[in-house]
Amino acid sequence: MWRPILIALFALFNGTLLAYQSENWVATLSRPDGKEIVFNFTLYVEGKSIILTVINGSERIEVSDIRFSGDSVFFQMPVFESSFRAHMKKDNWVGTWTKGGSSEEQVMPFKAVKSDIRFDPLLGNVKLDISGRWAVRFANDSSSAYPSVAEFRQQGNRLTGTILTPTGDYRYLEGIVTGNQLKLSTFDGGHAFLFTAIISDKKTLSAGKFYSGATYVEDWYAVRNKQAIVNTEAVSMAMQPGETRLNFRFPDLNGDPVSILDDRFKNKVVIVQVMGSWCPNCMDETAFLSNYYRENKNRGVEVIALAYEYSTDFERSAKSLRKFQERFDVQYPMLITGVKVSDSLRTEKTLPQVTPIRFFPSSIIIDKKGVVRKFDTAFVGPGTGKAFEEYSRNFYAYINRLLNE
Repeated sequence: MWRPILIALFALFNGTLLAYQSENWVATLSRPDGKEIVFNFTLYVEGKSIILTVINGSERIEVSDIRFSGDSVFFQMPVFESSFRAHMKKDNWVGTWTKGGSSEEQVMPFKAVKSDIRFDPLLGNVKLDISGRWAVRFANDSSSAYPSVAEFRQQGNRLTGTILTPTGDYRYLEGIVTGNQLKLSTFDGGHAFLFTAIISDKKTLSAGKFYSGATYVEDWYAVRNKQAIVNTEAVSMAMQPGETRLNFRFPDLNGDPVSILDDRFKNKVVIVQVMGSWCPNCMDETAFLSNYYRENKNRGVEVIALAYEYSTDFERSAKSLRKFQERFDVQYPMLITGVKVSDSLRTEKTLPQVTPIRFFPSSIIIDKKGVVRKFDTAFVGPGTGKAFEEYSRNFYAYINRLLNE
């Protein structure tokens, strides 16, 4: 039997669920070290459908795969191998979040309560405005320079933005500045992040901690720098000596083999997307490339996705990738390499013509003669704002130049 809170939300009128009744919730994922990664979501009813929407800054992730049984609720995130199960009480849900992995599942305690507050302003009003660009250094960075950049937007206590690193961005972060401290978090089904730091002065963030998932933690700090840039040289790819072309053949999601040498790719500009269904930045790039392909495929452009998954099991990989295909209306081939992303020889086994694949997503751009012209390791998602706009302009211009050759 549904609890009173759900009876109120999902009341029946002439046998039909009432439309657009909405409730705001705040959810918490609890780590063994006592840290909590929080995110907001809304629940509402549209016709006979119950919709849960995860909120991170300006991002909205709609979850429609929700099931109720007695006093329990189950819901599956729309893209990743990620799901929740919880018991419903009067004003809260208590249960677990489970995420698939390459070797074992990750399980974290989960709870949710009715609220629209992400973080409480426990230290009162803000002391400084940290809006702007910051050069960021993480403890595990090997270079002496700052290889990462933060872009923050502050309005009163509310803080949004993201951090761009050589291996991608941390997508849509949302949180608070209270007193001399900041907190930012995000949850997209694939990753759960929490950032904290002390605002030492108007130019310095110190004592930063980055928490990821159930156990990972890393120190970070930052200095204000309008000219800060992300250095991607350390993770860039290249062709092996003497190589100019790719040569691969892998099955698509239906098991049919597709080769870069097939006729459909001849005399075309081809973008080879190196990705995985476990990767949040790959989700953003897939949305970008899928939209680009729909608008430009008649101009002589092709896209191929090469997926490196958690498992070598074809059916498991295909199931995960179909979520990407359906959510982003992907009309280009998505191929399953059959090699685990954790395999140290993943490049040698799949793309021996190139130097090691160091991060996901990456793209390889091929001209109309079949020659590799560029390795694009600079993708940043829409959560970066102006950086994404600049990336989009540069991408469009480069492909147009190849099409005009």
